[in-house]
Amino acid sequence: MAVLPGAAPGGPRRAPPTGKGRRIWPAVLAAIPVFVILLGLGTWQVQRLHWKTALLADIAAAEAGPPRALTESPSDFSKVEVTGRFLHDREALLGLEVRGATLGGRLVTPLMAAGRRPILVDRGWVPVERPAASVTHPEGEVRVIGFVSPPEPRDSFAARDDTAGRRFYTADPRAIGAGIGLPEVEPYLLVALRQPDAPTGALPDPARNLPRPRNSHLGYAITWYGLAAALVGVLGFWIAAQRRGKDPA
Repeated sequence: MAVLPGAAPGGPRRAPPTGKGRRIWPAVLAAIPVFVILLGLGTWQVQRLHWKTALLADIAAAEAGPPRALTESPSDFSKVEVTGRFLHDREALLGLEVRGATLGGRLVTPLMAAGRRPILVDRGWVPVERPAASVTHPEGEVRVIGFVSPPEPRDSFAARDDTAGRRFYTADPRAIGAGIGLPEVEPYLLVALRQPDAPTGALPDPARNLPRPRNSHLGYAITWYGLAAALVGVLGFWIAAQRRGKDPA
């Protein structure tokens, strides 16, 4: 049997990939790991959403429920109560907060409770320039209801503490304790909560609620999943344009 000139023996061969195919497959292979990463980030944000929703529900339940006795190792943001005696001569000011036209901060006072190291209690907001008579200083045994606030990490952008003036700008219990002459304190702050029977306008003005972290994970999940869908759409449009022999641009 005669072999036509230019034909290979053994039957016809498959045509080599065209220039279009050589462009499409590398793009698809490059897009696959990006697509997987975007899906993974979206799924991670969905998991974070469920965790944050449960955390907010726990905080709301703790806020509505009665306080628990303060334990040796309390959970962060748990609502607790403790009895002790304030050391008003060692109080300090934490942070800066403007209310209306008045500059103020959080009044931190050590509480001496039986069998414990001193507890730094954030009693609430007071003006920086305040008459001594405007702030209450309860004597004797007091019952404090509040939530456990973990120490705040100190970073390079934090203002420098004024130890001599007892003004601190980072909620670091150990640094505050050392600055007011109490090197051994509990490693957390106890943030006092305002009680229903508290007189209106009394100072310090305690916190009204337990802190609630932001829950933006749904928006993040939609963003990552949206980017994954956009990637598929753009790739599909580009492949279709390549097959039609058109420049997608």
